[in-house]
Amino acid sequence: MADTSAAQTRGQLKRVDTILVDQPKPERSPYFELSLKYGVSVDWRTFIHVEGVPEKEFRKSRIRPDVFPSVIMTSKNAVDHYFRMCEEMRIKISPETKYFCLSEAIANYLQKFIIYRKRKVFAGTRDIQDLNTYLLRHRDNDQFLLPCSNLGSKPIISFLDEKSIRYTEALMYRTVSSDLSDLADITYDMLVFFSPLGIKSLFENFPDFKQNETRIAAYGQSTCDAVLEYGLTLNVHAPDKNVSSMSMALENYLMLSNKSNGKSK
Repeated sequence: MADTSAAQTRGQLKRVDTILVDQPKPERSPYFELSLKYGVSVDWRTFIHVEGVPEKEFRKSRIRPDVFPSVIMTSKNAVDHYFRMCEEMRIKISPETKYFCLSEAIANYLQKFIIYRKRKVFAGTRDIQDLNTYLLRHRDNDQFLLPCSNLGSKPIISFLDEKSIRYTEALMYRTVSSDLSDLADITYDMLVFFSPLGIKSLFENFPDFKQNETRIAAYGQSTCDAVLEYGLTLNVHAPDKNVSSMSMALENYLMLSNKSNGKSK
């Protein structure tokens, strides 16, 4: 993980008054406590969003979701767009269809669309390896449909190929950059990113973006790498051996930046 000490010694520990977080605003968050504790204004704005592939475009793939007895669900977005596409194509999904979900949360989300039956829904804990036993049990008789986005599912595909599981990728939705033009004349003291796509969206919206005194915070190795690849200075990062969350990393930074200016609350 990148070292932030160099950035701090270059005077980057100026007080932070405004933060923009590249996520939807939650109902509850430790960021709210940071806002009160350090006198910081926190705004929320997603730099990317998901768009469904139009049904007319999807038909060109010649994929019929109803011919697949098993579906691998990697996210709530995959669930949403699988059922959306079936509805738009006027396809009736068999009640015997089996769903293999990467997590319990995704499995529970299925109840929004189907009558939940434990014998038809298989849930992992976090990743595709958790579904190994279930997938192998049905490997010889079933062909699996994998609803996915334009970003693909490399770890999933690698696993399925390794296990010789027959599957078909179905591009049903895309992750694209959001329109941020309304932020053109607004400057924040800190930007917080959780995905390399957020960094990409920043530069797609503002090709001439200059960091100047804006601090950049990033969560995850790939996001930190993207910050550096775009020639930006990384000031705050998580996780590492000392902090497990972005809110903890931000607090460590704010303790120094805002306390040093004598205005933290």
